[in-house]
Amino acid sequence: MAAQEPSPPSSLEGNKPGFPKKILANKLEDKHLCNICQKILRKPFQAQCGHRFCSYCFNKTVSGGPQKCNACIKEELFEDSTSILKQGCAFPDNAARREIEALAAVCPNEGCSWTGTIKEYELNHEGKCDYMIIPCPACKELLRSNEMERHNERECPERTLNCKYCKEPFQFKNIKAHDEICPKYPMICEGCAKKKIPREKYVDHIKLCTKFRAPCRFHVVGCDMSVEKEKIHEHERACSYEHLNLLLHFIMGIKVNLESLQPQSLDVGAPVEKTKVSTFENIVCVLNREMERSATTMEAYNRQHRLDQDKIEILSNKVRQLERTVGLRDLSIVEMEGKMREMSAATYDGVFVWKISDFSKKRQDAIAGRAPAMFSPAFYTSKYGYKMCLRIYLNGDGTGRGTHLSLFFVVMRGHSDALLKWPFNQKVTLMLLDQNNREHIIDAFRPDISSSSFQRPVSDMNIASGCPLFCPLPKLDSKNSYIRDDTIFIKAIVDLTGL
Repeated sequence: MAAQEPSPPSSLEGNKPGFPKKILANKLEDKHLCNICQKILRKPFQAQCGHRFCSYCFNKTVSGGPQKCNACIKEELFEDSTSILKQGCAFPDNAARREIEALAAVCPNEGCSWTGTIKEYELNHEGKCDYMIIPCPACKELLRSNEMERHNERECPERTLNCKYCKEPFQFKNIKAHDEICPKYPMICEGCAKKKIPREKYVDHIKLCTKFRAPCRFHVVGCDMSVEKEKIHEHERACSYEHLNLLLHFIMGIKVNLESLQPQSLDVGAPVEKTKVSTFENIVCVLNREMERSATTMEAYNRQHRLDQDKIEILSNKVRQLERTVGLRDLSIVEMEGKMREMSAATYDGVFVWKISDFSKKRQDAIAGRAPAMFSPAFYTSKYGYKMCLRIYLNGDGTGRGTHLSLFFVVMRGHSDALLKWPFNQKVTLMLLDQNNREHIIDAFRPDISSSSFQRPVSDMNIASGCPLFCPLPKLDSKNSYIRDDTIFIKAIVDLTGL
């Protein structure tokens, strides 16, 4: 029996099926397709029958034993001697591999403008594209790769956070339930209005708080008032008439109970019981006289108190009305100032110069993650034209993070969108101005009209599109004329041809 031919070396075996057909920039030819996965061949093998397969597809097919070549069966060229696929019966087709790797390619991900060859795609772009759609490992929502970090930090309902009070980890969706039990959660005292009292210390606080309301000491005889601790004595003085009346009824109740308990048929205990009743009657008489004296005084106090309360209520209503008026006026002023700033910064000819001052501080905020991105004021192609703005990452974004200044163009929702042509299709030029007017850094692009970034906006602004590798950061760190007085200037020019 002849020895079995050795399997192809593992270094030639692929671990992925073929490339998607959408990456071809030119017309697709059948000879470039794998006869198993029907995708563009990746590390092609040629079997004895002449058909080509991806290395991955071939090895997966024959891993369970010899198989008939379906391509031979389909073409009615099946021969037992050559149409059986098995380990060792195929060899790497390097000529086909070189031909395929040299084909022009584009990125199949929507919004990505990458171009190159299939070889460059496999080595440098596949699996690394910022526009690649991938599922969030926590909530399974499908997102672009360049949106995943923001989603994980701010949007994912399944993300894990550390409680800002007790620092314990918990899921974002459980934040309300956690706040109800967190021992460090800040509480507000209902009495003194002190804030940020940890829940674990709240009980100790209200024991000592003089503003906390507690039941009146006469609640045992019927007073249902709750009073601030520091005003207990004032309340007892003001309500002495009511307290005495409650106390009288309470004692009379005791008297009735005692009389109902005394033995009616025994004369031996009568003197004792009569003495007790006489004592209680004397107490009641004294209380009655005291109550009558207090009643007159308290009635005068109560009348004055009611007058004072009415005046306080009238003044309080006036103060609240004035506060509301002032608050509405402040809001109107803030809104008007914002509109005036936007109008003063806006241009209406498609040309916009953005002055960014305090560059060093804003760059440090971007590096620290406090403010990674900034939006410019809006500008327009005409008074009733497209509304646009710029978005800049001073420490880079996506492929440019940490290495480049990234600059993007944003189409915004405007008042006249219904009158404009969509998608937006005007050439955009972005510039970092040399303040000596010698060597501006310039990049330009024409919109990809299939991208959602350039369709008519359905929210305040579309997804930004532009240049993640706009300017290497070392250019801004060395002595140059792009930064002067801690200020840079960004310029955008929108071609108005055809508008």
